[in-house]
Amino acid sequence: MLRISGVVLPGNKRIEIALTQVKGIGRSLARRILAELHIGLDTKADVLSETDQARIRARVEQELTEGELVRKISMDIKRLQDIGTWRGYRHRRKLPVRGQTSRRNARTKRGKKKTGTSGRTVLTKT
Repeated sequence: MLRISGVVLPGNKRIEIALTQVKGIGRSLARRILAELHIGLDTKADVLSETDQARIRARVEQELTEGELVRKISMDIKRLQDIGTWRGYRHRRKLPVRGQTSRRNARTKRGKKKTGTSGRTVLTKT
């Protein structure tokens, strides 16, 4: 059982795929890490030796992952909002940030349509 950055990696998968379970590590970074450490991409995660596990763990600690990454992203968004940029305004209003149209689309970001309701609350007898 391989544990990296507080995440237990699935042992039955190839190490290249198993590393992507850590937030902040994708396929390309996983390949680059394994190439630097001279570990085969097809090696299963549960058959790695203790030394290989320690080397992978040490190398992954050099990258921004998990909580540190989430904290950095949220601080970047907060900075944009504080200095009053357009992107910060879009983040604050929960609208698409990267130039997409939001008149008809952006349902994922804006949520379910709110047509046909008056917005009036109905009182119930208690």
